[in-house]
Amino acid sequence: MKRLLFGFICALALSGCAATYDHGTPTLGDKPPAGASAPVTVGIIALNDFHGALEPPNQSVLADSGDGHLVQVPAGGAAWLASAVDTLRREYADSVTVAAGDLISASQVSSSIFLDEPAIGVMNRIGLDFSAVGNHEFDSGSDELLRKQNGGCAKYTQRQPCQVEQFGGAKFQYLAASTHRADGSTIFPATGLKSFGTGAAKVTIGFIGLTLKGTKDLVPAAGIPGITFADEADTINALVPKLKDEGADAIVVLIHQGGHTDPPDPNGCSGFTGDILPILARLDPRVDVVVSGHTHWAYVCNYGDVDPSRPFLLTSAGVYGELLTDITLSIDPAAGRVVAKRAHNVIVQSRPYVASRSEIPNSPLFPQFTPRPDVTDYVKLYTDRAASVALRPVGRIAQAALKGVGPDGGPAGNLIADADLAATRPAGAQIAFINPFGVRAALQPTADGTLTFGDIYKTQPFGDSLITQTMTGAELKAVLEQGFDNDGPEQHLTGSMGFRYWYDNSRPAGDRIVRMELDGKPIDPGADYRVTTDTYLVGGGDTFTLFGTQRGAVTGIKDIEALEAWIKGETPRAVPQEERAIAAGPAH
Repeated sequence: MKRLLFGFICALALSGCAATYDHGTPTLGDKPPAGASAPVTVGIIALNDFHGALEPPNQSVLADSGDGHLVQVPAGGAAWLASAVDTLRREYADSVTVAAGDLISASQVSSSIFLDEPAIGVMNRIGLDFSAVGNHEFDSGSDELLRKQNGGCAKYTQRQPCQVEQFGGAKFQYLAASTHRADGSTIFPATGLKSFGTGAAKVTIGFIGLTLKGTKDLVPAAGIPGITFADEADTINALVPKLKDEGADAIVVLIHQGGHTDPPDPNGCSGFTGDILPILARLDPRVDVVVSGHTHWAYVCNYGDVDPSRPFLLTSAGVYGELLTDITLSIDPAAGRVVAKRAHNVIVQSRPYVASRSEIPNSPLFPQFTPRPDVTDYVKLYTDRAASVALRPVGRIAQAALKGVGPDGGPAGNLIADADLAATRPAGAQIAFINPFGVRAALQPTADGTLTFGDIYKTQPFGDSLITQTMTGAELKAVLEQGFDNDGPEQHLTGSMGFRYWYDNSRPAGDRIVRMELDGKPIDPGADYRVTTDTYLVGGGDTFTLFGTQRGAVTGIKDIEALEAWIKGETPRAVPQEERAIAAGPAH
């Protein structure tokens, strides 16, 4: 993710992008011209950021009940997702199913411990056609990603592949238009074509798939040797005429980059901001649809409200298979262009669940899908094998450890940072840090406070090792400043117990950290401190490039091992609620 520097005017312009409704269905884009030949209708079913969510993630979609009130709708789960895809397909004589990346990694334990082979298996069973690569596709390195596409049991990670079954690879095609090897070739094809109908009624859709340029800052550098990520808009614009020459009547971009709306609305676009905006502003006007992701936010936008010369749709289906985007294109085969388009997000309503000791029930206001039996059985194959790992109790906490909102790690981040510090005290650690995007989920215990390994795995699914190194107070300030610079989203590194810092965003970049304390004493710029982070941050992840000094570095246990040990060490373990990154007041 990169911080938006697109300007207030464009943000205001997009605030008018909320979809209009026709009997409950958002209708966006051009209308067929009078007297035109009968168009061919093609349905595009889109998702993004599945993250190996084989089972319902016990999360809900906040939706409008129709009377001005919001209702929580339980959603997600691979078997329900498969049923929802089938339901949407039945609405079309012709359809294609696509994704905008991050199908794998940062996954549920039942997928992750099997190297996300079951996540690929689910997508094969759903009938996915094309997917962009996301940044998380590269988490285990490019060789392992190629195995995901091509199949086989070659071992490129610490985990053993093919533990449950022979892995045949993805039946869908990954697209990676902007991901180049040293020789200039792309790691996967840049584009794909799919045609429908025959003769004079034949139409063809061209797809361009790519990840965000900042992927290099989000994955371990050792896993992508010689690989570069090109500018997104330049890449897309170079490929549009190529696809047109190959007979594409419509152009659909699958891009792993996105934005946010304010307020949240799965079928709206009010107050839209995000790092995708500068890309959209430069796109070839012949693009018809942009299917996006990365931000885990759901929206449907008509970019034509901002720039009438670029009337493409912009969509995102949120995260974890909780939504699907139903996109309809009407294509004139004689003119070779799209004459009408519309899109709306469909909630993949699944089973009710209990959150914070209260049930989130099903809602009769929205369709409820029946889990597809074959996908249910397939998921059970893996969840049963993972049960001995996932259901093992690891300890108790005094209350739910909530994930922070926006740039903060929240109480869950506090708990993780404290765990990392405790685990690396033998290496001399005085301070530990966790980045807010490294806290993937809240820790929600049972009524008696119990957490399972599966619970903590949802929060820390990466398997990074802890590294303790020596940094001066000045170096410590410099790395904290990177969370407040203009090169990425604002990120408040969460420090461990005893460490606090104050920031002032009104000051110039590079001078926004105004005070740091350890155990109530100011940090000395010239003194040495032993600081713990993980392999991701030491490798420059999330643009924290200054953690890479590695003076006196000692590699410790895995982050999830540290969290488990910390929770076990006190019954129940208290969850620290205090702010550790504090907006500076007048005294500072």
